Amino acid sequence: MAPIRVDSPLPPPFRDGVIALGNFDGVHRGHQAVIGGAFDRARREGRPALVATFDPHPARLFRPDAPPFLLTTIAQRAALFAALGADATLVIPFDPALAALPPDAFADQWLVGRLGAAGVVTGRDFSFGRGGAGKADTLAALAAARGIAADAVDPVADGDAAVSSSRIRAALRDGDPAEAARLLTRPFAVRGIVQHGDKRGRTLGYPTANLSMGDYLRPAYGVYAVRVRLPDGRVLPGAANLGIRPQFDAKELLEVFLFDFAGDLYGQPLEVALVARLRPEARFDTLEALVAQMDADCVAARALLASAPALG
Repeated sequence: MAPIRVDSPLPPPFRDGVIALGNFDGVHRGHQAVIGGAFDRARREGRPALVATFDPHPARLFRPDAPPFLLTTIAQRAALFAALGADATLVIPFDPALAALPPDAFADQWLVGRLGAAGVVTGRDFSFGRGGAGKADTLAALAAARGIAADAVDPVADGDAAVSSSRIRAALRDGDPAEAARLLTRPFAVRGIVQHGDKRGRTLGYPTANLSMGDYLRPAYGVYAVRVRLPDGRVLPGAANLGIRPQFDAKELLEVFLFDFAGDLYGQPLEVALVARLRPEARFDTLEALVAQMDADCVAARALLASAPALG
């Protein structure tokens, strides 16, 4: 089901639901605990199980010049929520008017008015309202006064710290997609439309499908072993270069070479999951040396992917 943008009150099939409320950018283990708490209540009470997320991410509104940082698109989030059992994904437009609402007005206008919630579940660290004045305890009190059940779920501990999107972003920036995948419960994946490139890969014997990174966080530049989901649902192994290709001083791209594949992917959507980083980007003395390294990268990627868990 396509995400529902909440520009007006929800229609009856989705009112009186139990809503997991948060940004949920990574849909990581901590987010899954919050969503699971909401769905458990929804099933017990026979209500719609809903997830509400914000678009754009509030951090983009407050820090418009910040580098790209997203771990998922709204479409990816909706698919992940559905896989967890959501009846619908609700998208709350986050704009200056919403950011300026005091907590009680948020409860009246959104929880009661637009969402018609019977229950709401957040993380313990959830904040809302003008200046972040509202916390989980604030929400519980405001909700109770309006006949809405409210629960807050504690962070999921992992070692000495909680699972968080910040930890996942740090792992990706450090070139450790395996650690990011452990916290996410799946590999970090970039979804995009294949665009035309400069065709250099084809002349080197490595034709690539090229994607823009858009608003996604930039993991450490380099060469990765990847798994790629095609529009027809097939998942194929490959190797990808993320970066600016210092050999050619080119623009930033995610360039994907699919093993044992022949076909035209221009204009089609792909989802590229980063499984392991093989090496940093590098400049080589000759094109022959570059091709030799690409050969070695593909051998290494094939071996690694042969023993890596399959995508769900």
